Amino acid sequence: MLKRHNGITNTEMALFAIILIYSIVVGVVNSGFFNIDTQFDIIRSSSYVMVLAMGLLVVMLSGGIDISFMAMALFGSYTATKILVSTGSSSILLAFAISMGVGIGLGIINALLVSWLRLPPFIITLGTSNLFHGVMATFIGAKTYGGGRLPPSYSNFGSSTLFKVHTDIGDVGLSTSILFVLGAVLLTYFLIYRTTVGRGIVALGNSEEATKRIGYKPLLLRIVAYGYMGLLAGCAGMIYVCQVNAVYPDKMVGNELMVVAGVIIGGVSISGGKGRILGALLGIFIIYLLNSTLIFLGLTSSWNQLFVGAILIISVAVTSYQEKKKNQKHLIFNASI
Repeated sequence: MLKRHNGITNTEMALFAIILIYSIVVGVVNSGFFNIDTQFDIIRSSSYVMVLAMGLLVVMLSGGIDISFMAMALFGSYTATKILVSTGSSSILLAFAISMGVGIGLGIINALLVSWLRLPPFIITLGTSNLFHGVMATFIGAKTYGGGRLPPSYSNFGSSTLFKVHTDIGDVGLSTSILFVLGAVLLTYFLIYRTTVGRGIVALGNSEEATKRIGYKPLLLRIVAYGYMGLLAGCAGMIYVCQVNAVYPDKMVGNELMVVAGVIIGGVSISGGKGRILGALLGIFIIYLLNSTLIFLGLTSSWNQLFVGAILIISVAVTSYQEKKKNQKHLIFNASI
């Protein structure tokens, strides 16, 4: 079972150290990194991915994985936008509701396929990613909606801020999207630690057979986990659309593995049953920190893949080593009994 830690894990300490050291290096090379507008921009650009990371965390805790979340985010936000444009509505709340509703439906489809077909979730969600995108393009639409055709509420929400700070280059503000990140974090914490369903999801990630024996139904647990992923994917899709103030039929799709990498870097086990909210957020933040600051070091975007790949390999290697040592201790303990 997943246990709450009052302190910070070794993995999280290492991630904090990487962020601190890297930030100092970038700041020394280019002092512009420490400008408040740069920090706000990193938070804004990474906010929708951090929302996605919370859903992916829950799915991976259940022992599964989902790489169709970008397709779900696109499907939900595109469908919501088309409905609003067609009806002349400008309700941003309605757009979010439609997008998240579509996401839940697509997530449940993933859960059913994973439970019924008994194939690796990676393979199934790889297939549904293409399926969802294809269905959207064929039956919903495949044309771009620019800012001029979108409801005004989209740009209003995308540019809204909680507060502004006056700088030499003008006023800069902290994006309202940070509230959605906080909401996703709190909701995920409540689901994992405060509900029996959350405990069942973690138990499922450790052992499906043991989960059945203590009275849980794996199918229902997967429906909750993948449905939750769909819910947050629909929310994240609308955040992204409002931030860029446009809807593209092929955007977002293709960036799934970077999100998965960020969550794994954060210490979430690819085999299930182990992971923390803070770790997942730190892993995503490192990726976006690298992506947003390489320009300050005079490096091209290809270096981002190099750094992320290196951190991912080291993270997986360390996790694997820790698991191996833990298993050895258990074997020694059992042998002594």
